[in-house]
Amino acid sequence: MPPNVEHVVLLLLENRSFDHILGDCPNVEGVNSSPLPAHENSFRGKTYRQEPGAGRFVVPDPHHELEHVMVQLAFDENGAPNRRFVEDYGTSYQISNDEVLKEIMRYHQFGSLKALHQLASEFTVCDHWHASVPGPTWTNRLFAMSGTSLGRVAMPEGYFPSDLHWYDQPTIFDRLNEAKRTWRVYYHDFPLSFLLAHQREPQNVHCHRRISEFYSDAAAQDPDVFPSFAFIEPAYFPPNANDDHPPHDVFGGDMLIASVYNALRRNSELWSKTLLIVLFDEHGGFYDHVEPPGCVAPDYHHEEYSFLQLGVRVPAVLASPWIRKGVCPSLFDHTSLLRYLSDLWGLGYLGERAQNAKTFAEILLPSPRSDTPPLITSSTSSSVLSARAPAPLVSLTGNQKSILALSHLLEVEANEDPNIVVARSRQLLSGPQAQIDVACDRVEGFIEKQITKVHV
Repeated sequence: MPPNVEHVVLLLLENRSFDHILGDCPNVEGVNSSPLPAHENSFRGKTYRQEPGAGRFVVPDPHHELEHVMVQLAFDENGAPNRRFVEDYGTSYQISNDEVLKEIMRYHQFGSLKALHQLASEFTVCDHWHASVPGPTWTNRLFAMSGTSLGRVAMPEGYFPSDLHWYDQPTIFDRLNEAKRTWRVYYHDFPLSFLLAHQREPQNVHCHRRISEFYSDAAAQDPDVFPSFAFIEPAYFPPNANDDHPPHDVFGGDMLIASVYNALRRNSELWSKTLLIVLFDEHGGFYDHVEPPGCVAPDYHHEEYSFLQLGVRVPAVLASPWIRKGVCPSLFDHTSLLRYLSDLWGLGYLGERAQNAKTFAEILLPSPRSDTPPLITSSTSSSVLSARAPAPLVSLTGNQKSILALSHLLEVEANEDPNIVVARSRQLLSGPQAQIDVACDRVEGFIEKQITKVHV
């Protein structure tokens, strides 16, 4: 393993399948690589095939909870897998409009997502990187940060039931602390890293920084300023959401990808020792034609699922001077990142899934490239994509409702009072924007109080 990789940056976006985002890239196992029946779904007597022209905005948000994913992955009468994505979307929302149903099967043509597709053409696409679990955002992000979700796949809404969602397992951040490796979580509006109980401890809260500090840290000439591991969390809430979670504008995520890459690339000394991983946490209900394989359970926790099957394929691109151009067909999931970091820095155990995961170290070059793009551009307009306007904000998505629930836990912990009822909580009755404001106020108040404890 090249010793010159001293910084690993993870940008973890939301809810898009591999076929939907990267399936039209050259040489990948994608939308044109298998016989036609592998790229079809049937619903109400109609056949829906994969086709280009995916929209910037997809409304309503496709379901991706465990029970829905199990439907989506179901076999047809001929024994072919992944045949009920359109059916799940149509029946869940009672959709009869063909144009809306087709969004589940549509994909973004190569070049239409300028930043991500340029990275895909200049570096390595991992075309068999699966979500760790056939379930929603939280469980897959927990796997990416710790290798387990302690048996949980469901996400709460409203208030946070800490008896069900108490995630006190060891994390990659704990292991980095033990190895005296620096890390930071750079966030836009709300760090979902706070799902993990250990991340809410004062010394770890201190390592959470606003995204503006990522750009200043990346520009610093002192190499010790930038952490060994940087975890970038996108904006989950409108009006500036850039997480790619429908119904948010897919261009927002593409602009973030370009900003992150360009910030790292401008600092040549930093870039020469950095590996950037652009990854999506789960498929978000969008079609992918590859059947998820079986896998090793992370631990003895099987309260809500067996954890013996991976989730749907997700987009994954590795970019670095130490990464070649091409496609890697090896089987990965989010714990492959944990395994790589553990091998790179001699970190401790993070469960059986990570222990048995395949690492992507094999695709690193023995010497660095000198031809990496000095700048990439993002999608700000494109005739390829639908110009359909986003729907008005009438309600929060499932992930946003769960973040609101988590924010209540942070408020309770910050005030050390399990019975707290704060006056501004009444704003929850005022509509989605007021709910967003409450969640953001709560997390900032929590961070401020926890950091104060560090300096006392």
